Amino acid sequence: MRRILTTLMILLVVLVAGLSSLVLLVNPNDFRSYMVKQVEARSGYQLQLDGSLRWHVWPRLSILSGRMTLTAPGASAPLVRADNMRLDVALMPLLSHQLQVKQVMLKGAVIQLTPQTEAERAQNAPVAPKGTSLPQEPGSSGWSFDIAALQVVDSVLVFQHEDDEQVTVRDIRLQMEQDANHRAEVDFSGRLNRDQRDLTLSFSAQVQAADYPHSLDAQLSQLSWQLQGADLPAQGISGNGSLNANWQEEAKKLSFSALNLTANDSSLTGAGSVILDDHPIWALDLQSDKLNLDNLLLHSDILPSGSGEVQKAQATPKQPRPIIANGVKVVPYSGLNSFDGTLAMTAKQVIWREMPFTDVRIQADNQRGLLHIAQLEGKLDGGTLSLPGTVDARNGTPQAEFQPKIDNIEIGSLLKAFNYPIDMAGKMSLAGDFSGSVVDANHFRRDWQGQASIEMHDTRTEGLNFQQLVQQAVERSSDVRAKENDDSATRLDKLTADIDLDSGILTLDNMNGSSSLMSLTGKGALDLVKEEGDMQFAIQVTDGWQGEGKLVDMLKRTAIPLRVYGKWSELNYSLQVDQILRRQLQNEAKRRLNDWAERNKNTQSGKDVQKLLNKQ
Repeated sequence: MRRILTTLMILLVVLVAGLSSLVLLVNPNDFRSYMVKQVEARSGYQLQLDGSLRWHVWPRLSILSGRMTLTAPGASAPLVRADNMRLDVALMPLLSHQLQVKQVMLKGAVIQLTPQTEAERAQNAPVAPKGTSLPQEPGSSGWSFDIAALQVVDSVLVFQHEDDEQVTVRDIRLQMEQDANHRAEVDFSGRLNRDQRDLTLSFSAQVQAADYPHSLDAQLSQLSWQLQGADLPAQGISGNGSLNANWQEEAKKLSFSALNLTANDSSLTGAGSVILDDHPIWALDLQSDKLNLDNLLLHSDILPSGSGEVQKAQATPKQPRPIIANGVKVVPYSGLNSFDGTLAMTAKQVIWREMPFTDVRIQADNQRGLLHIAQLEGKLDGGTLSLPGTVDARNGTPQAEFQPKIDNIEIGSLLKAFNYPIDMAGKMSLAGDFSGSVVDANHFRRDWQGQASIEMHDTRTEGLNFQQLVQQAVERSSDVRAKENDDSATRLDKLTADIDLDSGILTLDNMNGSSSLMSLTGKGALDLVKEEGDMQFAIQVTDGWQGEGKLVDMLKRTAIPLRVYGKWSELNYSLQVDQILRRQLQNEAKRRLNDWAERNKNTQSGKDVQKLLNKQ
């Protein structure tokens, strides 16, 4: 045991002595010009090292430098700037006058991918064929150069495409190791802050760079991200996932496949691509098992006049929308002008404003600001909804046109989703054509126009029982009695109407409804902004009377005028039963007098009564 320990101590002393001799005998600044030449020969980039180079022995043999810059040929600004650079080198190659760099570590680096840092090819420079590289210039000192790993810590990435706004990624930590076949293992984390939103991102990746810069393949795994800040849900949006990516330099095309992404309680799979030209071209093919938009988006508060304070008190507190600098007014949907693209998407379940849609399908394409939605459909409450249309954002103020088609959807779900204080249930079908500017609930209430035909089945409207109102009014004005009815709702088996929307005023015409107890016709208007209305009905109660008689028969055949008006939450009504009954008595009296006058037409009294009736 003593001999083993002695041997180990001797080896340790020899190793320390060797390293010390190396540090004393080899000046790392002798490598400066060689490294600069090799970087330029292999890539064309200009490497600049400020300050002197020095050795660092523990925990690994390294060369330390001060500030460094790396500049592309013809660029006006450096691609990389770093406060410190460390080169971890192999010991044994140094003994044979070879410099093998095992890892490059940059700390406090600023990496700029902007138009100012891009390489500029000389006008008459020859173009090398694909698969070739620049010839290697032999070094006078006989050194070789090789890099196996890269580490970047506490650094910043600045990205800008053409004249777009700069995007800055902070707190970057990057670890990359590659083998002789240019297969690399990459671990990355960083934080992006923009428009009062903060995105934290991290992932691991396997990269195949054998054909770089012509193409690059990557398989991203352990992808984790979290987005918080303005105009987002209070809990933010977070998730994880994986995908495969491919970059084609000649086509400037980035493709991804095997996408598997989660966001809160939503999931997304699929594939897609984007061509990063002056006008990007997107193509997306996505699928989702569940897409909960209520946990991903903030819906605009619906605040009709007269109830705004109540709505604000009930609204969930949230961080305000991002502030646009310089007072610039952003035109809605102006972002559509910056790209072309197609979207094909299917979702088994989509939750929006607490409405659970199923079997949702979307087919859409955008051509420089003209968004055409060929298919937007899904199922809800046993019915179907289709909402094809277009959004034209090419000329300042956007113009939207949609042709909704609803078949057998529960109207109560729609009223609740958009905060309409109308307690109504029933299956609704609708077909129409609507147009406006901004596609949201508030603008639809205030600014949109359109027409539609509506048909409803098995409706129940709480608050006013039209049949009961008529029967109670008749009981107060006559000796006719109605069957006992404690229902507080108006029920109709079927109701049809034509509707017209014009800047918040919804006009209803040609209303026709029927049930086993009553039928009605009507017309009127509803103010969607003030949440008030004025409707005129003609109610014909065909059943529910006690006994028989001429007056009951008359009531079954007679339409009673009913007016319902005022705030939706405080409706008023007026009935004209007294006038109807008085007219009926007058008609009955006139009929009897006519009969008497006919029987006594040869008498003077009969002639006088007939003359009097003719004057009426």
